[in-house]
Amino acid sequence: MLLGHLSRKVGWADLQVIRVVIVLLIFGPGRLPEMMGHLGKGLQEFKKGLREPPEVDAPAKNPTPPAEAKRET
Repeated sequence: MLLGHLSRKVGWADLQVIRVVIVLLIFGPGRLPEMMGHLGKGLQEFKKGLREPPEVDAPAKNPTPPAEAKRET
């Protein structure tokens, strides 16, 4: 019974294997390590951004007015 074998439920591991095969077919084995490296660096930067407080720019001592606010003499 061929249909009995095909009708089983697809598990988590099966989906992971299918994803890996699709990624390899689309991008190829040569580019995959480069992509994973960029993904890892991006995750590191994201986590770093979550840990550090936001940088607030100090206001300028002598701010220049916008061009629209300047009066012509």
